[in-house]
Amino acid sequence: MPTRKANATWEGGLQGGKGSFAGESGVISGGYSFGTRFGDAAGTNPEELLAAAEAACFSMALAVGLEQAGTPATRVQTEAACTVDKVAEGFKITTMKLQVRAQVPGIDDAKFQEIAAATKVGCPVSKALAGVDIQLEAHLES
Repeated sequence: MPTRKANATWEGGLQGGKGSFAGESGVISGGYSFGTRFGDAAGTNPEELLAAAEAACFSMALAVGLEQAGTPATRVQTEAACTVDKVAEGFKITTMKLQVRAQVPGIDDAKFQEIAAATKVGCPVSKALAGVDIQLEAHLES
């Protein structure tokens, strides 16, 4: 299996500094700062990257689970919201809220919920975020 790489550089102090990151593919890159991470300044941050990774991984893993159950999805869309909070003397990623909408012909809601719940704990990014409270809201669409 491949190993994927990214790099990041931070220059300056915490509140006045700035950082940048890039993935080895060249497809993802961006700048970030204290304001983009802990405030409302425009730009990206590590939590947005984690949310994107979780949403992408979950959507793909749910599609696999549904296909293996004999009810392949037509479409799976996942929105992930990653929250960082001040905890004690530092910061911690505390929650990842997933809202999933899927079009899955021939499945009932109970089976869909069962597969979605299994995906929540089984997808590789969810496993990597084992110390985070991952919350799931899954909806079938017609």
